[in-house]
Amino acid sequence: MIVVLLLGVLALIVGGCACVVWAERGGPRWVRVAATVTLAASELLRSSEKKRRRGLNRSDGNDD
Repeated sequence: MIVVLLLGVLALIVGGCACVVWAERGGPRWVRVAATVTLAASELLRSSEKKRRRGLNRSDGNDD
């Protein structure tokens, strides 16, 4: 069951990347919308990872 879930997530990621590439080349409107959603989700993940790393760095540096 977990393998099926992971394959579904992988398919969404690959599909999102394909939509981003297709939208750059002037695809239809739904592709541009899917590309925008994919890029927004990517930015959210990236910013949350940066915040998590900053929090870990702060807790490591207070041992003086």
